[in-house]
Amino acid sequence: MERDEIVRYWLESSDDDYQVMQSLLDNGHYAWALFLSHLVIEKLLKAYYVKRVDINYPRIHNLVEITVKASLELSEEQKGTLVELTTFNLRTRYPDYKNRFQKKATRPFAEEKIAAAKEFRQWLLEKINS
Repeated sequence: MERDEIVRYWLESSDDDYQVMQSLLDNGHYAWALFLSHLVIEKLLKAYYVKRVDINYPRIHNLVEITVKASLELSEEQKGTLVELTTFNLRTRYPDYKNRFQKKATRPFAEEKIAAAKEFRQWLLEKINS
């Protein structure tokens, strides 16, 4: 695949996950909506990486680490958002985290964290498209 095709793949896949994330949130599946918020951002970061650095994107899930590899400068607030989003990737996958996380993942908690993810998403889309 060519660079533009890979970027398009990550963008489209992220958009699909964004729609599912919103549906999960709307239907009360907060832990899974938060998990998808991580995937939405991870895929956009990989699109950015492919567009700006190399087609051989990092096969990792740590969002901050991807930004470092992509030389993408972040504010401290953005770093904090990505650190937290990265934890959602683990907390929904493993039983020892999952039970505790589902109790924490209330509607207000999920809405707040997903709002931060949406803000970061918009910022990153602007970076990708510039």
